Amino acid sequence: MGPSSTLLLIACLGWAEGSSLDGRSSHLSLEKTFGRSLKDSQCQHMLKHLHNGARITVQMPPNVEGHWVSTSCEVRPGPEFLTRSYRFYSNNTFQAHQFYYEDNHCTKPTYTLVIRGRLRLRQASWIIRGGTEAEYHLHRVQMVCHTATVAKELSQRLNRSCRGAVKGPWEPSVIYELWSEDGGYDCSRELNFAMHELQLLRVEKQYMHHNLDHLVEELFLGDIHTEPSQRLYYKPSSYQTALQNAKNHDHGCIACRIIYRSDEFHPPILPPRADLTVGLYGQWVSQRCEVRPEVLFLTRHFIFHDNNHTWEGHYYHYSDPVCKHPTFTIYARGRYSRGLHSTRVMGGTDFVFKVNHMRVTPMDFATTSLLNVFNGNECGAERSWQIGVEQDVTVTNGCVALGIRLPHTEYELFRMEQDAHGRYLLYNGQRPSDGSSPDRPEKRATSYQMPLVQCSASSQSSDYSHGDDSDRPLRLHNDCTGWHRGSQERVMVAIVAFFMSLLLCWQS
Repeated sequence: MGPSSTLLLIACLGWAEGSSLDGRSSHLSLEKTFGRSLKDSQCQHMLKHLHNGARITVQMPPNVEGHWVSTSCEVRPGPEFLTRSYRFYSNNTFQAHQFYYEDNHCTKPTYTLVIRGRLRLRQASWIIRGGTEAEYHLHRVQMVCHTATVAKELSQRLNRSCRGAVKGPWEPSVIYELWSEDGGYDCSRELNFAMHELQLLRVEKQYMHHNLDHLVEELFLGDIHTEPSQRLYYKPSSYQTALQNAKNHDHGCIACRIIYRSDEFHPPILPPRADLTVGLYGQWVSQRCEVRPEVLFLTRHFIFHDNNHTWEGHYYHYSDPVCKHPTFTIYARGRYSRGLHSTRVMGGTDFVFKVNHMRVTPMDFATTSLLNVFNGNECGAERSWQIGVEQDVTVTNGCVALGIRLPHTEYELFRMEQDAHGRYLLYNGQRPSDGSSPDRPEKRATSYQMPLVQCSASSQSSDYSHGDDSDRPLRLHNDCTGWHRGSQERVMVAIVAFFMSLLLCWQS
């Protein structure tokens, strides 16, 4: 067995070891992750609540039967503004409504897609832990336009690309066929339409506010490629915003009730809301264990200092989908520009972010072994990494092992909302699906990640914020963490190849 195979075996054993941690060792790891200086703050309390399970249970295999609806106006890459209403039946068929809008508050419907088909659950996902793979088969895709202008524009557009299928100008409030099994044509491709989101599913149950009488069920479906032209070929590796079960939803969700009662001829019209000015101040934390493409689980904690336009970010990475077994943490800080209203995404605000400092803390044996393999000044002091001990990687221009590169600037998109309980939510731009970074203005996101919730209006500096403050910015590959998806893909591909080679040896 060569040195590279040995390293992979050590890494795999380390991950196996991490996945079997008992409650006590997991708790100690979390204490190391958060540190004692911030242990009692409200923000850290909220994060620890997530890591202690947050009363969430996951159904494996998931039971998706029922009616599932959006909880708000959703934003897809493009941008596209929509709400969703999906019904899954006991005979494995489904009917999905996708309602599209002109505005970012979903008050002006333009058209609705009605999708019917069959869904078959497969095995637990090998790529995304906690997810279930599925395959679907479409029976029919139909469209209803809601204004005369939209009907005219879409019929003209589809007539050019789907000749013979569109006969004469369309009328509003009339249902038209885009695709069917026996129709002999497919006009849905012109809209970059695909239902590949059904290839990855996850159902979570949670009792809100520790109330056993208030069950909320959420359905997570696969993510949508950030480049619309690639949607037809993309297999999900993360999730979209969750849908909630219409019978077991958050009682404060007004949008859920409106969408539940809607159909293709009566699209949901959500209550009008004013756009909130994005104020980057105070502290914000994840509301759940977040999933990123290519097997990355994490929680985030942002601190914004609006008096001098500096920011801090704590990124806690884990090996499991409930964020109980830490692998490494990243601390970053830097500067951000004044916000400008986005000219591409209604309701969004553009920022430019830079980083001038970063530290890394390995939290398990596998990551520590990986960091100690690299020679020279490629990731902190050579062969000096220890579990739970933080190192500054600014002086080595980042960390090759984790794909961190210095320097870099990123062009960000933010928006702010209030949820049904009056809490402020902060959304930042969805990362490109191809693993690149938004290092040019034209690569700025047109959709958003899972929102952070404000945990404190104060931006009092943490103990981490003190120290040298150079002006070298950092390459921000994933949520400003500097994690390069390509690097992780190479590690994961190598691990898969290693296991396949073992399998072949056993079979022979």
